[in-house]
Amino acid sequence: MAHLANSLASPEQLFRRGTLNSLPSDLLDAIFFSAQCLTQAAGLLLQLPQSVTAQANVLLARFWLVEPVMSHEFSDASAAAVYLVAKMGPSPRPPRDVVYVYTYLLSRSSPLFRPAAPAPENDPSSYYLTDAAYQAARARLLAAEARILYALGFDTHVALPHPLAVTYLQALDFLDQGPAACEEGGLARRAIAYLGTALLSPQMLYLTHQPNALAVAAVYNAARDVGAKMPECEWWEVFDVDREELGFLVVGMRSVEGWAARMKSEAPGLKDGRMIARKDVEMEARKRGLQAGNGHEVVEDEETVLMRRMDERMAQAESTT
Repeated sequence: MAHLANSLASPEQLFRRGTLNSLPSDLLDAIFFSAQCLTQAAGLLLQLPQSVTAQANVLLARFWLVEPVMSHEFSDASAAAVYLVAKMGPSPRPPRDVVYVYTYLLSRSSPLFRPAAPAPENDPSSYYLTDAAYQAARARLLAAEARILYALGFDTHVALPHPLAVTYLQALDFLDQGPAACEEGGLARRAIAYLGTALLSPQMLYLTHQPNALAVAAVYNAARDVGAKMPECEWWEVFDVDREELGFLVVGMRSVEGWAARMKSEAPGLKDGRMIARKDVEMEARKRGLQAGNGHEVVEDEETVLMRRMDERMAQAESTT
């Protein structure tokens, strides 16, 4: 049964995520959200199976749990995760395809982070790469891939909840409850959609909960949405999920949509309709009186340090009078 379970993040790893990066939590969440969206979009354009893209999402989240997010350009880390997972499966993609897809998604011709705006005019020159630029991008891709493998100890196993969700729907006879469960947008489709949404959650649900719990929560949410009749007993316990865990996951999955809308309107880079980059984080950090380095530290600038010391001396002087 080991192939149905994942290695979960420890409480210490989750705590160290903040200290490892020394970035405000809202910036970390913005980086995570934008990179996961970029990964999913790249999977679509590369015509990869949904399972491959989802595994890339999970590997990227695991990588950033043990490696500072600023150590690589966010898009390079995303591309490396997609390339790595695809290479290990039945649908490998050459580096050239991955590089060109990401170049397009990061260009001004891409509508990825501008879904509500009119479609941008397609300008091939905006995603044209010279041979030198391609070679540089390819080198970054392979370097990031090697770093992901090293950081994860070459453990790339990812068990997904999607097959379990369909199995649970069949076991509970949810798929035999008439048109509401079978029509477009019905139970199975909605359950899979919730599992896709959970990949974007800032709570990193795929790193803190096993696939069976994620599948049960997705089924529960989907059944509520379409008004399907659920068993009156505590059926989730049959699938080894307790009420408390189910409640947390149900709320976590349902809250992603509102949180994502806020990210798109407030996060640096995203609010301008483009992928967030390291330079955006560095600029935002400087605005807040922080200086973002290469991923190993974020330190206060000289002006902030001087003002803080003056405040401390004033407070000390007042306390002695």
